[in-house]
Amino acid sequence: MAKGRVLIVDDEPAAAETLREMLNALGYETVAEADGVAGLQRAEEFHPHVILADVLMPRLDGFGLLREVRSRYPEMAVILLTGQGSVEMAVRAIQDEGAYHYFEKPIDMQKLGLIIERAVEFGEARRENEALRRQLRDRGAFGQMVGMSTPMRRIYALIEQVAPSSASVLITGESGTGKELVARTIHNLSPRSDAPFVAINVSAIPETLMESELFGHEKGAFTGAASRRLGCFELANGGTLLLDEIAEMPTLLQAKLLRVLEERVLRRLGSTHEIPVDVRLLAATNKDPLEVVHAGTFREDLLYRLNVITIHLPPLRERTDDIPLLAQHLVTQLSERHSRPARFLSQGALDVLRSHNWPGNVRELRNAIERAVIICSGEVIERHHLAPYPVEQRTRVRSEDTITFPVGTPVEEVERQMILRTLQKTDNNKTRAAELLGISLKTLHNKLRLYRDRNQLPENSDR
Repeated sequence: MAKGRVLIVDDEPAAAETLREMLNALGYETVAEADGVAGLQRAEEFHPHVILADVLMPRLDGFGLLREVRSRYPEMAVILLTGQGSVEMAVRAIQDEGAYHYFEKPIDMQKLGLIIERAVEFGEARRENEALRRQLRDRGAFGQMVGMSTPMRRIYALIEQVAPSSASVLITGESGTGKELVARTIHNLSPRSDAPFVAINVSAIPETLMESELFGHEKGAFTGAASRRLGCFELANGGTLLLDEIAEMPTLLQAKLLRVLEERVLRRLGSTHEIPVDVRLLAATNKDPLEVVHAGTFREDLLYRLNVITIHLPPLRERTDDIPLLAQHLVTQLSERHSRPARFLSQGALDVLRSHNWPGNVRELRNAIERAVIICSGEVIERHHLAPYPVEQRTRVRSEDTITFPVGTPVEEVERQMILRTLQKTDNNKTRAAELLGISLKTLHNKLRLYRDRNQLPENSDR
């Protein structure tokens, strides 16, 4: 299989043939044309990864060809070649016109080979970027959430069902999984979308101030209360209130919250006047609700009142299929915010992101992408832009992805167990299993045939 397709556009037949021979020897599929017009037509049919174009040509010169290609096929990398070069021309080619690279003749063939190899990777990254953009545009986003995995689709469907109601929703999941995004999406899809959405992190408020933050206070209610202050319930009246980290709420305040939810009235601190409120309450926690109830730190009756509907957000390590889409979304969003040129991630960078365990979930991924966007000086975020952020060093291997063998286990048995466990991991996809094991598909079939003949295959393992 060819390493990539290269279109050579040069009006000097001998120069074009030299380039073809060199690139063919390196494993590239090549074609050649004698001018820019013919080259543009061939590009439409051949879909090259890279175009090598001489600057001085009849009908359409190299710069004209470059502009047309950039307009029609932005994923194709164009490298300009010239026998009459100058610093000014090189600057114009790369900075002003957007050429991938620029060479003066006679060409350093070794350097050209390296540049073409990078340009092919650049083109593939662009193609993947465009595919991810289409997925995001067509079906990869729901409100402010991004993902196409089965768990996320189930969450989207559940949000659509619960959003029109006024029912309380308990949102659970590890820190950084996007619980507030779920709450905002529920609010935005509800009949209350034009009313306020108020979010408060219970764990960030000192216990002495929490009641005032929730229910408000009157002037003089306590030392320092110089004026009346509305609490979160009144601020969210008619809309939605999110109580994040609800499990951190003091037990005494839980009783007062339960009363407000049941009677839909509240009293500000220092007041005897009851104020009616119409608020849809959403609560979120990174703890197991039943565990905090059993530990005696959370009221069971309040849990039942909050837990009319539960939405559990899976950790990022359980939806790794969403990482490329999510990472691309973050690159687009953050490069615009910071006015940086980064537009997409190389395959190597994506491989690093997929391999990490992400204990901090989407929040940690966002931090990694934001740093890479800021330090990246070009369009492509590479693997090294993710360092010294310790993605690779912190990669954890899940227990189900490991096999332990006692010392002295026969090599043949080790091999057999590795093959069968890899097949199990890939849902019996033999092509993928062979790739992971670093063997040919034919070798894998031969091994399975041997295990079957020896009755060493579990039932249904060689479908």
